[in-house]
Amino acid sequence: MAELNLKQITDKLNNEFTGETRKLVFWYDDKAEFAEDIDTLELVNAEVYHLEPDNQFYTKYFLERQDRTTNYLIYAPFPKPPVRDNHLEDTLLYSKRFFADRASLLTVDLGINAKYKPVIQKYIKFFRAKDRTQRFYNLEIENFTRETIEVALMSALCKTRIASFEEVVRVILTDGELEDNKFLNEFDKYDLLPAFWRLCEQQFGYNDMKPTLEKLVITLFITYTERSICGEVPEAWKSFVSYKSGSIIAFLDNLMNNVLYRERFNELSAYAAVRLNAFAALETYKPEALLNCDTFAAVDRFFIGWVRERLMAEDTGAKLEGMTIPEVCQKRGKMHFGKDYQEQYQLLENAFYLIQAVNYNCPDDFKEIVDQYRSSDYLIDTAYRNFYYWFDQLTDNVAFEHLHDLVENIYTNEYLSKLISKWNTGFISEEAMVVLPLQRNFYSRYICSCKERVVVIISDAMRYETGRSLWAKLQDDAKCSAKLEAMLSVLPSYTRLGMAALLPHKSLEMTADFRVLTDGSVCDDLKQREVILQSYNPNSRCVQFDDIKAMKRTAIRQVFAGMDVIYIYHNQIDARGDKLNTENEVFTACEEAINEIHDLIKRLTDHVSTTHYIVTADHGFIYKRDKLQESDKITNVAEKGAFVNRRFIVSDKAVEEDGICSIPMGRILGNDDSKMVSFPLSSNVFKVAGGGQNYVHGGSSPQEMIIPVIDIKTEKGHKATRIVQITLVSMVQKITNLITTLEFIQIEPVSDVVKATSYKIFFISEDNEKISNENIYVADRRETDPQKRIFRLRFNFKNKLYDKSKRYYLVAYDEKNDLEILRHAVVMDVAFANDFGFNV
Repeated sequence: MAELNLKQITDKLNNEFTGETRKLVFWYDDKAEFAEDIDTLELVNAEVYHLEPDNQFYTKYFLERQDRTTNYLIYAPFPKPPVRDNHLEDTLLYSKRFFADRASLLTVDLGINAKYKPVIQKYIKFFRAKDRTQRFYNLEIENFTRETIEVALMSALCKTRIASFEEVVRVILTDGELEDNKFLNEFDKYDLLPAFWRLCEQQFGYNDMKPTLEKLVITLFITYTERSICGEVPEAWKSFVSYKSGSIIAFLDNLMNNVLYRERFNELSAYAAVRLNAFAALETYKPEALLNCDTFAAVDRFFIGWVRERLMAEDTGAKLEGMTIPEVCQKRGKMHFGKDYQEQYQLLENAFYLIQAVNYNCPDDFKEIVDQYRSSDYLIDTAYRNFYYWFDQLTDNVAFEHLHDLVENIYTNEYLSKLISKWNTGFISEEAMVVLPLQRNFYSRYICSCKERVVVIISDAMRYETGRSLWAKLQDDAKCSAKLEAMLSVLPSYTRLGMAALLPHKSLEMTADFRVLTDGSVCDDLKQREVILQSYNPNSRCVQFDDIKAMKRTAIRQVFAGMDVIYIYHNQIDARGDKLNTENEVFTACEEAINEIHDLIKRLTDHVSTTHYIVTADHGFIYKRDKLQESDKITNVAEKGAFVNRRFIVSDKAVEEDGICSIPMGRILGNDDSKMVSFPLSSNVFKVAGGGQNYVHGGSSPQEMIIPVIDIKTEKGHKATRIVQITLVSMVQKITNLITTLEFIQIEPVSDVVKATSYKIFFISEDNEKISNENIYVADRRETDPQKRIFRLRFNFKNKLYDKSKRYYLVAYDEKNDLEILRHAVVMDVAFANDFGFNV
């Protein structure tokens, strides 16, 4: 009971006990409404005496014989007995009776109009407990009506912080079971169930002779679906469609987009989907009809199946509402349930780019091959890498096994087969050595003339396409500016020779016993490489990435102190790919390498104030998921004593066999070495014992020999960035329909200084009541063409009467920090809101 009510009672009772004459006051509390509060009354000139049904005779004796001077309030938590059973009837004749009407006290104390006292009286049982009553008071209702009182009672029982029927329903659905719901049981205990179901009809249009939460949930989800698909819902669902769709869409959107209740929304959706057999019911629809439907996870399974079928049919031209397959995957992936199917959508999008290569055309000219690879063909390798990266994330990839087979066939037989054979046909000509800068000139070209400290990060086996992904990541870093170039690696394209080529040298050679020498010195390990590096620049050092990673700031500063050139050797990709038991993890290793190098650059910029970095590699690699067939292996026909690898043979004489190319070693090393390097014309391998089979390098191909050179400048300290903004395009001042579509534009493209974010966009009233559904828009578009940054959102308004004299607002909030970035005033002039204009 609220303290103010007790004060009213206390004041009245204290007035009764004024004066010198002894007084007895009887209070028969018929329903024991004040049993918990009676001992808290602060009586000034009286004491409380507790009357029990079985102590009346003793009470009479006590009051008239034992204590005849003290004023007493005789409190009885039961109705006054009939005269014939009441031993205190004669005492009552010279005493007074006190009456306390809790309903009256509550209405006065809360400022409730007297005409609503019957409502309070109807639910007076609720107010018997102090904690329940206090929760009702804490809701601080300003305007009382029958509805607000009933909503407040339900809110108090659900322990919400505000009196809102939507909040009540939200708590019931998210914090209780659908069957035997604890909140509905409480409502039933206090006679609130009829009011609850009446308000469900008023708010959501749900009406049933025998209402249940299960059927309410079905109504909500079917109505939500009905407004998001093109066409009618299945016949069996139609009876569940509510006429209050705007309110339902707003309610479910808010539930779906709230991080606290998102998981429960998914559970409710799954419940409804099972009860409705949603997948079977919706799979008969054309995909266009379901493109915007986000009610059930089954819809995403439908689209994943549809895209997979299109790809298996090699129908890369398929479109839905003008959207290509990648655009469909991106759209669905950004929707609510799409987040649970990221692996599948990413896999399918990358499969699309690979299947497009079914008609791959490779030019004949070597320079054109290189140019095409650097401008577009590398994307096929990236898509292949990403396809298997996401394929391996799936716990169950059986559904994609046939797609895997198709991807593998196209990548190997349509792409690699054509590209590598034409590459090698052109590579054996002497002109090939002038198309790209050569790896053996790396130091003189990129390092020698540097006037500031430079850190060279050599990532073992980081091929060109992976380097481009790192470059793209650096482009998104506001404190980095990066320039991407390419080099032609040495051949054989393997670690020992590639690492040597990246060091400063006047001569680079391979001895008769196949040792690699730089200026006559062996450079196989870190210490040997440092000696060579320091012979050209005494203020230089070679370190392993893993050692730097383990160091604290002070140790790193000691390593870098006084240094002009630091070579850091990073080995993530080759370390995994070169082992039989981990070679299938090579694409995961590529992702990790990209992140590790980016993190290293940020860390060194912060710790040692280095701002110039060059990232490159010793060689690239070829990886194919399917195990090599015997037909893919070339019998070793090398002469005795030759240096034989799966992808190359170094010997005194060229290997004269079909499908094998050879060039002089001297052409590669820039000397008069007469040894010959022989290599497969295709992606095939020589039959060699040991090692893995899927991951190979050492041969001649764009994947193995075009290596990245990323020149990076970083900025110390903070570089100002800003969040990308959106604004309204549609010139709208008045809303005239309960369903309205508006156009917006992302003001500028996302870049290194303009960061992507997500926006919540919806309509509110002057009192901050949300009156529409909540749209989530991911502002991440990079297109420079403004037309490509325009987007459309549909708003479903609550079915209610709107006041044309009041202002309503379209608002947008940044999801990451909940800051309002857009507010646009509108007038709500909806002709037939709330059941054709009748306020029931």
